[in-house]
Formats: sequence, C-alpha cells, structure tokens
Amino acid sequence: MRIAIDAMGGDFAPQEIVAGALEAARADAGTHILLVGDESAMRALLPTSLPSNLELVPSTQVVGMDESPSHALRGKKESSLAIATRLHAEGKADACLSAGNTGAASAFALFTLGRIEGIDRPGIATVFPTATTPCVVMDVGANVDCKPRHLADFALMGAAYAPAIRDIIPGEAARRAKAGKKITVGLLSIGEEDSKGNELVKASREGIATAAPRGNFEFVGNVEGRDIPKGTVDVIVCDGFVGNVVLKLAEGFAGLFLGGLKEALMSSPRSKLGAMLMAPALRRMRTRFDHSNFGGAALLGVKGNCIICHGSAKAKAITSAIRVAKLVVEAKVPEAIALAAKPTE
Repeated sequence: MRIAIDAMGGDFAPQEIVAGALEAARADAGTHILLVGDESAMRALLPTSLPSNLELVPSTQVVGMDESPSHALRGKKESSLAIATRLHAEGKADACLSAGNTGAASAFALFTLGRIEGIDRPGIATVFPTATTPCVVMDVGANVDCKPRHLADFALMGAAYAPAIRDIIPGEAARRAKAGKKITVGLLSIGEEDSKGNELVKASREGIATAAPRGNFEFVGNVEGRDIPKGTVDVIVCDGFVGNVVLKLAEGFAGLFLGGLKEALMSSPRSKLGAMLMAPALRRMRTRFDHSNFGGAALLGVKGNCIICHGSAKAKAITSAIRVAKLVVEAKVPEAIALAAKPTE
C-alpha cells in the first residue's frame, strides 16, 4: 500500500510530519510512504540511510494554514498538498494525507479526485472514543451551512465508514459487542423526541430514514450530545458547524480531564504511590481516550481516500492517521459509498 503525505502542512511541519511518517515506515514494511515537501528540509530531519519503503517527493510550494482554498487552487499547484493529492489521483498512491489547511485539502481533493455520483457535498468524519465501539461523527467542519439532503448523505457515508474503524484502537477488538450488527445512525438534536430540534434537524429526519435501506443502516431518530460518549449509536449526523463545536469541546475537555488527573496524582507522596499502582490501568485509559490515537479524519464523498489531520498533529497522531488511511483503503470505503449513493434508475 502506498500513502502520499503532505510533509509541509500543519503547525509542526515538517518536523512532526516527517517523524510520524518515519515511525510508520519502520513499523510496517508493507506500507510505502511518499513524503512530499521541501527535499532539503525533509532530508535534514531524516537519517542518512532511509527505510526502503520511505520515498521523498520534492515540491516547491507550501499552502499556508490561513490561505484561502481558492487562492491555493489557483496559485499553489506545485505545493506539497497539491502534489500529494495528485499522486493519489494518478494512481501512484492509494491514499493521501495532510495536517495542513483543511479547506485547501478538501478543495484539492474535490477538484483533483472528483465527487462521488449521488453525493451532493463531501464531508469530514471523525471518530470519538465511547463506552462501547468508536462513534463516527459527521460532518465536523467541511459544511457549516447544510440542507436536509446533505445530512442524509452524511448518514450514508458515515454508515459506510463506521465498519472500517471499529478496531482503530489496538487491543479493543474483544470489546466489540456490536460487531456484525447493522450500523446504527442517530441525528444530533436537543432531545430524543421527534418534535425537538431546529428546522434543519426536523426537516432531515425523513431523508435519513429514506436513505437507511440503501445505506444498510438503522436510523434510530434523534440522539443527544451525551449519547456520543455513551456509544448509543455507531454514527451521529450533524451539520459541520455543530460538529466542529462538538469536536473542539471534546478535545478541550479531554485535555482538561487528563491534565487534572495527572496533577491530582502527583500532588502528594501518597497519591504518587497510588499512581504507581494504578499505572497499567491509567495507561490503558489514556490509550483509549487520547485523540492522537485516532489519527486523522476521513474526507468522505470524493473518489479517493483522503485523510485530514488536526493542524496541531504531532508525530504520534501522524502515525495513527496513516493507520486510519490503511483501514479506509482496505475497507474500500469510497466504493461502498458509491454503491449506496448510486442514483436509482
């Protein structure tokens, strides 16, 4: 499997991107990494002798984190982001990955790879840890203003993506009580009753229910924010504005909780002793809830496998994102979406 990575995109590029790619290449000889970026900058961060499955692809431009997608499309055709996407479109890579400008990454993917027939707007799907199986939340930022048909598309795409990432956290497979069952989809609202929600939510219910047979999922109706950590459903659908707020709130709360726990455990000799005894359990908990273990979010709805990482992603998150890319490729997620979204004759 070959994965093209934008080495110059992200708040900590190229250092952390290169480090994560190198770790992934060393860990899996069957994955060929195409690292795209400023060649001299990348070589300065790499050992003299590269793994045989790590290849450097030079680029001459960089898309800025605050650059407008339209400007990048017009003027940054030789950027690391553009070339990584193009390598995928040309069949030289099975997937592309970037921690850079989300809007530009989405735009390059849409215009270079094309949109899946039957899907009106591609969206970004991220994964949340829960009490049961990981939960897919979509959209988390690609579309802040949506119509009911877009949320129906998100339900179809999320249902196709969910099976691919069930085992995203190593060692968690034994806990998969839902494995083998039909994917469940919920519509994020302020109450479970059909009458609850804004106009978009109320108008979207019928379209999602109609899409359920084609997408082979069970639509359970409205769900609330607390259902995400509970793992009530496999997929939660919302517009990109709401989804992004949910995502950033979860990231902030996770950091607050883990930081507060560490501070409490280090506050006295007795608590430090307790921390030593609890160390194995604490490590398991951190693995389960650390967002860097979930890597990147999948851009669904384009004719390809595109992974978008958080701008602040460091090496561990990049390595995890490469694992996500492999899962998406192996599960043939775009093909599953295309089959479900295919317009009826």
